[in-house]
Parts: sequence; C-alpha cells; structure tokens
Amino acid sequence: MYWGRAVSRRIAIVEDEAAIRENYADVLRKQGYEVQTYSNRLDAMTAFNLRLPNLAIIDIGLESEIDGGFTLCQDLRSLSDTLPIIFLTARDNDFDTVSGLRMGADDYLTKDISLPHLSARIAALFRRSDVLDQPTSPENLVERGKLTLDIGRLTVQWNSVAVPLTVTEFWMVHALAKFTGHVKSRQVLMQESKIFVDGSTITSHIKRIRKKFMLVDSRFDCIETVYGMGYRWNLEG
Repeated sequence: MYWGRAVSRRIAIVEDEAAIRENYADVLRKQGYEVQTYSNRLDAMTAFNLRLPNLAIIDIGLESEIDGGFTLCQDLRSLSDTLPIIFLTARDNDFDTVSGLRMGADDYLTKDISLPHLSARIAALFRRSDVLDQPTSPENLVERGKLTLDIGRLTVQWNSVAVPLTVTEFWMVHALAKFTGHVKSRQVLMQESKIFVDGSTITSHIKRIRKKFMLVDSRFDCIETVYGMGYRWNLEG
C-alpha cells in the first residue's frame, strides 16, 4: 500500500526490536525514503556524528538503556536545532511525553498509531522544514486576534512573537482557533491532530500549549476548559 509521494530523504530509525524496526523501514522505503536503522544509541550517534539524517524516529528504551532515547534526542538536538525528531514508543504516560518534548522532540507518538498517520506526520515535518525559510503566503494564514497560524509553514505567532509548538500542538491549536467560541471535544482534537491517545494525554497537550503561549504572554487565557465537554478558543478581550 502507498500513502504518498516522498522525495529522496534520509530517515534514521532507532529501535531495538528488530521486527518493528524493519517493518517501519520497509514501509518508508516503499514511499521513496532512504532509511538507516540502528538498534542502540551508541551505534546511532556514531553514524550521526559522521552524517545527520534528514529526520530521526527514536524509541525511548534502547537495549540496556531504559531511557536511551531521551539521551539520544538531547545529543541530536545539540548537533542540530532544526532536525525533525519523532519519538515513537509504547510508553504513553504523561511523564514520558512531557520529558520527550522538553528534550527537543518535534512530536511524540505511540506505537499504536497507524502507518498512514505516521507517514502523514513525517511528511508534515519535512514540509515544515522545507518552508521555514520561505516567505509566508497570505492564503495560508489564519488570524484570530493576536493569534496567527501559518498552515503552510506549520508555525504559530502570538502578537507577532513565534510560539514553538510541535506538529501535534499546532493542529490542536488550529482545530480550536478555526472556529472561535466553539467547543471541541477531546475526540475531535484527536481526530484533527491525527493522534490516538487517551483523554489525559490530550489534557497534557493542552497544558503544554497554554504554558508555551504564557511564556510569550503571561496574560494568555484564550483556551478555556469546558468541563465534561472539551476545550474552546476564545478571542482575547
């Protein structure tokens, strides 16, 4: 099965379970990507120090290192500020998700994500990398008060200041702000950001989004929790 066209890009997969590693690699190679695979952090970093991939997919537990993927993410981020990094792991608790994103990952996905959705997330990160240095196209802008979303570049600004959101967070904000004042349930937010997690993980994403906006504007309060229903984006007063 084919889920989209891929130009020649180098993707590194760091996963200690051989069957899972080769399954992902096979799917991505069929889409036209060049894929290198590694089973542990040290082998991966040896290769990365010689040549960085265009995108890295990392598991957290790597052979004898329970949190080896976290260390690898930090090491990779020290080599490049812009390299797209995805955690793809069976560990779906809030602590690991928050830790992974704080260490500089662009996205945190669990292994129950479908292969088409994984492919879409990879394509979205490549698209963002491609267009970051290109001029903004007016038709791609969504403006709601102080908020500006660029759906072409997958970037967010608040009062003209960049807010560093992951791809998941970007699409959640887009889902909320597209129709201001409308309540979006956790299920809808999952669908629109193409992730499949439990409600508490959505709550954690919303908390992180709020914190990131508040780092830019301490008075930010546009995301309202509507108890028992979901979340709503309100225009600032």
